[in-house]
Amino acid sequence: MVRVEFLGPIQKEALELDISNLNQLAEILQKDEQVKEWLETSAVAVNDTLVASLEHPLKDGDKISLLPPVCGG
Repeated sequence: MVRVEFLGPIQKEALELDISNLNQLAEILQKDEQVKEWLETSAVAVNDTLVASLEHPLKDGDKISLLPPVCGG
């Protein structure tokens, strides 16, 4: 199982999923109207390290964070 956390303005509780790569996560989140709109613009971190590839392998206990863009001042 991996833990998926949604940060910033994404108002969604964390998920616990049995997946092996980020591509599987993308497929699941595409079906969630609340999260779907954030997928194109958000960065993804696995265990607090930014990753770019949807083929990034996941292992039991990993923490995935969806990081939407933010404005600073």
